[in-house]
Amino acid sequence: MIRWRLLLLLTAVLLTSACQSPAEDVIRLGIAGRPANLDPLHATDAASARVNRLLYRALVDFDAQQRPVPELARWERLTPTRYRFHLDPERAPFHDGAPLTAADVVATYRAVLDPATGSPHRGLLSLIGQVSAVDADTVEFLLNRADRLFPGYLVIGIVPARLLAQGHDFQRAPIGSGPLELIERGGDGQLRLRRRSDGQQLAVQQVKDPTVRVLKLQRGELDIIQNDLPAELIRYLDGREDIRIERHRGANFSYIGFNLEDAQTGDPRLRRAVAHAIDRAAIIEHLLAGAARPAGALLPPGHWAGHPELDGVDYDPDRARALLSELGYGPQRLLELSYKTSSDPLRLRIATVFQDQLARVGIRLRLQSYDWGTFYGDIKAGRFQLYSLMWVGIKTPDIFRHVFHSASLPPGGANRGRYRDARIDAWIEAAEAAQTQTEQVTYYRRIQARLLETLPYVPLWYEDHVYAARADIRGYRLNLHGNYDGLLEVQRR
Repeated sequence: MIRWRLLLLLTAVLLTSACQSPAEDVIRLGIAGRPANLDPLHATDAASARVNRLLYRALVDFDAQQRPVPELARWERLTPTRYRFHLDPERAPFHDGAPLTAADVVATYRAVLDPATGSPHRGLLSLIGQVSAVDADTVEFLLNRADRLFPGYLVIGIVPARLLAQGHDFQRAPIGSGPLELIERGGDGQLRLRRRSDGQQLAVQQVKDPTVRVLKLQRGELDIIQNDLPAELIRYLDGREDIRIERHRGANFSYIGFNLEDAQTGDPRLRRAVAHAIDRAAIIEHLLAGAARPAGALLPPGHWAGHPELDGVDYDPDRARALLSELGYGPQRLLELSYKTSSDPLRLRIATVFQDQLARVGIRLRLQSYDWGTFYGDIKAGRFQLYSLMWVGIKTPDIFRHVFHSASLPPGGANRGRYRDARIDAWIEAAEAAQTQTEQVTYYRRIQARLLETLPYVPLWYEDHVYAARADIRGYRLNLHGNYDGLLEVQRR
């Protein structure tokens, strides 16, 4: 079906216009989702995070083992609650030519911490008591409590203090000090960028439909497409002489989330019934072309704080039916639930499979598909029973406070399901106060085991990353988190 649709669309496009090469040397990356927010103080979606890390520089980044390393500054721990950061003397200026100083770092973090800003990152950074500039190159953070993970929290892109004071709209006109700068923002979902190192122009283009993305790649209207490709399209492209495909193991965590305040999905037996009804292996094989690993926890098992013994909830439709029977549901009284998803074609296909698998155990799933902005707004506001999303770029276990602590309900965090568990709260706080990494690992493994027991999320899989590029494109590389960092090195041969 996909192959026929692809051929029909390709024929139609070729009949209506000739294939032309772009007049300008612009390397174009096609993606499924539009970056929703280019303001690093407010951005939370994956596409925005991937673009913003190239427009702005943060104090800290991470190495291959997901341990914090200096990006814009190196640091020293003066006391358990006092950190001093020394800015890189060779740091780049902002895109408008102004120097980046400690005052900009202070202004950025004070803005995040100001309730009036409404930053969704405020909850995670609430342990910061004071942030101040020692001199133009040095910043100090004084914490309300000790937390050995603290340097890894400082990943907010730094913005100019003077523009913050003027109320500048960074969403419309981002000004950072990152290796890429924005030239133009098109109404068609395109971002035109310039690489500061050599002036190479780049474009990040939203093309929602994966078949159309493939067509545009073949025609030369796109040079690279990354992720969100159904198995049939990956197979279609694989082996073509004019296209190269590369894959990379991923750590992005896909899950089904529940509203714990809902009368139905608030019952843990129902959540476990849903988990047992999902055949993850079949979805990975047939819809994802095998490009995923089953997940048992938010952190992958290879992460230093991961839990290597968790692999999720087994597919067991008989157990699912038995749990539903305990709740009073069966052939004569079907359970009806509402499931929200985005309008992305691959996510819709997965949702349809969920619908079929749940129907087999006696759950009638009503699918509600929306454009990304509407869908994501509903999830943040708690307007759902079930939904599915993906956590992208998780590097430190502070994610557990951000997502599962009872104090992290939106807008102060991402506890969108309104999960409350006294043991989880206590273990998160104990892990943050732990004096050694060994002690931290003990608590984080307890947390992950408890989450799998109580199931505020059904862990699904860690998706691999795949990109397809035209034969003349070189230097684009994937990484564990599927970032767009390959744009820093990509060249047209």
